[in-house]
Amino acid sequence: MTTNTAIHVEHISKSFGSFRAVDDLTFDVYQGEIFAMLGPNGAGKSTTMRMILDILKPDTGRIAVLGAPLTEATKDRIGYLPEERGLYRNVRVQEMMVYLGTLKGLSTADATRRSLDLLERLGMLEQAKKKVSELSKGMQQKIQFAVTVLHDPDLIIIDEPFSGLDPVNSLVLKDLLLSFKARGGTIVMSTHQMSQVEEMCDRLLMISKGKQKLYGSVTDIRQQYALHAIIVEGQGDWSKLPGVARIESISNGRNADLLHLQPDVTPDKVLAAIAASQEMRIERFELAVPSLNDIFIRVEGGQP
Repeated sequence: MTTNTAIHVEHISKSFGSFRAVDDLTFDVYQGEIFAMLGPNGAGKSTTMRMILDILKPDTGRIAVLGAPLTEATKDRIGYLPEERGLYRNVRVQEMMVYLGTLKGLSTADATRRSLDLLERLGMLEQAKKKVSELSKGMQQKIQFAVTVLHDPDLIIIDEPFSGLDPVNSLVLKDLLLSFKARGGTIVMSTHQMSQVEEMCDRLLMISKGKQKLYGSVTDIRQQYALHAIIVEGQGDWSKLPGVARIESISNGRNADLLHLQPDVTPDKVLAAIAASQEMRIERFELAVPSLNDIFIRVEGGQP
């Protein structure tokens, strides 16, 4: 564990009867990063989060949060957004936010000021006097997030933060998360939305059946699974290029070709050959790096 480690998890396991939910996990979350926890339903993500928060005790291993085992004082430096949302439905929005803020150590004045500021940033000032039960599911989700960060924690742990949000509200929430990170906050996020992970997250942990499958930076993991191939769009007979082993047409809304290269040929060589040709013109040239969604499916399916 280093000085910039927000969470240190070492060889933790958790069983419920004969079912092993988490099996010997070890990983770190660094301060100031967005860390994704991925995996299919039932993989052990939520159980791991609850052990980090001391809601559940691990059967084996140890966990340090913000430099030490979790204490009541440390809990006030953490915000938690569980998958099972819980708001006081018959209480007015701002009144509830202020109350929950005081439970986290804020004065009534500070909780009031911060709640109004967050409601304004979320575009929900008009809902401040409404009861939670009068809000849409998406609005309730945004209020739940506002409550999570109201006390300005150092670390937030959020389970499926984009669940139930339309694209516009997803963008609002994404901007708030990135703003929290820019202020030095640390985010642990469980999600099934791989595009959000690619856009936002620094590193990830993928779990399947309680075991670690992937761990590291998002960029490094995608490069690890990259094909020895390039994607090109443009005009020309790519088969004439030296070092192209075979060509595969691909379509994801745009027509492109996947050029599989011979083992000793680099993409730079192919690009130089295209640039030197009078008969070829390219509009797109990129390494064939798979999406996280493709990698997720491949790893979960047991492919190397």
